[in-house]
Amino acid sequence: MKLEIIGLDQHYGSAQTLRGVDLVAESGECVALLGRNGAGKTTILKCLVGLLPPSAGEIRIDGETITDWPNYRRSRAGIGYVPQGREIFRELSVRDNVLAAARAHGHDRDGSIEEMVSLFPVLGEMWKRTGGQLSGGQQQQLALARALVTRPRLLVLDEPTEGIQPSIVKVIEQVILSLKRQITVLLVEQYVDFALGVADAAITVERGRTGIKTARADFDKSQLSRAVSI
Repeated sequence: MKLEIIGLDQHYGSAQTLRGVDLVAESGECVALLGRNGAGKTTILKCLVGLLPPSAGEIRIDGETITDWPNYRRSRAGIGYVPQGREIFRELSVRDNVLAAARAHGHDRDGSIEEMVSLFPVLGEMWKRTGGQLSGGQQQQLALARALVTRPRLLVLDEPTEGIQPSIVKVIEQVILSLKRQITVLLVEQYVDFALGVADAAITVERGRTGIKTARADFDKSQLSRAVSI
């Protein structure tokens, strides 16, 4: 799925949070958004998935304008979202968390659940435990599995490594790398080494504006690290 964001503005009341955001992620490409806390990265993602209304601009997937679509229609069109903070159902079992997402998209009987559990084996071990009983790293894997079981064509990730131990970060990295070329990934991440390790291109965000898209071959790690430093 090709993603295009063109001239996107967004306001919180009288405060303007996004200013003319332009972004393109080609089909099968992983693009990282890098920037300081408060730069507007999460706001871009929320506008993309339909949780915040933009004030101006256009969002397109595969050439079709979706700017005014409700969030459920975007999800059904193939946009999967893992928000910052995971937002799993803590009272439900791991099984029911995954099954609810799969059923909502018609993938509860086609092997999608088994495939996702194979990507995150710890979930099979914790299958009957509630989401609230899992560690932070296990909850993050559950959040990823819930998104992936819907068979997205565009996966939107908001800081998937935040507060996660290194061994789990490695698992998440391997999953994203295994998905590359199959689906498009838009990734917000503060951990620059992780972001640059999985991304094909990077875009900096500063004060609600996007910079120039930088291809992997042109990555300047020191420059991009400065973009996220406080």
